[in-house]
Amino acid sequence: MSRTMSISTSLLLLLLLQGGSVLPEDLPTSDVDHLEFPLNLEYMEAEFFAWGAFGHGLDVLEPNLTSGGPPPIGAQIAKLSPLIRDIIGQFAYQEFGHVRAIKKTVPGFPRPQLDLSTKSFATVMNNAFGKELDPPFDPYENDLNYLIASYVIPYVGLTGYVGANPKLQSPTAKKLVAKLLGVEAGQDAVLRALLYERASVPVAPYGYTVAEFTDKISSLRNKLGNQGLKDEGLIVHPSQGPEGKSAGNVLAGDENSLAFDRTPKEILRIVYASGKESEPGGFYPNGADGETAKSYLKLSCI
Repeated sequence: MSRTMSISTSLLLLLLLQGGSVLPEDLPTSDVDHLEFPLNLEYMEAEFFAWGAFGHGLDVLEPNLTSGGPPPIGAQIAKLSPLIRDIIGQFAYQEFGHVRAIKKTVPGFPRPQLDLSTKSFATVMNNAFGKELDPPFDPYENDLNYLIASYVIPYVGLTGYVGANPKLQSPTAKKLVAKLLGVEAGQDAVLRALLYERASVPVAPYGYTVAEFTDKISSLRNKLGNQGLKDEGLIVHPSQGPEGKSAGNVLAGDENSLAFDRTPKEILRIVYASGKESEPGGFYPNGADGETAKSYLKLSCI
């Protein structure tokens, strides 16, 4: 064995013993940024689903994934039926894998401060309807409320992966985003199907149907994102449905039923609930992390 090969082998073994990850290739800085940014959303999904299903988050179930970031504000177990709890529990485990996969590929960052309180979700619903709902919307109250609250989350990350894909340069980054997108799209499809089955059911005690809730939430996200139509509820005008022939809209898509895309700016405007990528709030009271998100926060300080 040559001296060079021996040194390389020793370094590899040292990294593995120390728990370090060996990247399959050198990633361009832009790819690192594109892969790190969605970690913000994956942390949020992991915590919301884990708390909803199990009453515990990453700190109990996968503490190594937090990298010391603060626990979420206001997260709690939801009052779910066995079927919905099972589905949401599976989602939680999937999100643990997503966080782990991203952090094995790029440096990543600690879990950001998240606000998953009833107040945070109630504010989203109040903004969606343009008035205060009475009583305040509680995402943890029952199956229906939790599914509606879940409608708020995975789809935003899905559109982010669609938007990031054409900007990636390396095969490693493209492969990871494709794999993440596949499961995120599946989660969104499951949630939309469960809600579509209940589309005409009134959400107690508000008198609005499930379809009306999804329409209002999608309209709010379009408004906050400020880049046109990239979000659709479960029931739309037939001209807006698949091939312009269906009011049923179990999956959202453009005129060719292709997934909508969003940029990091649009996503931050939505999850901050401020309509501005430089003004934290909403689910991220202190702002998102990673170079992309922090670059917009720096601009607000100039």
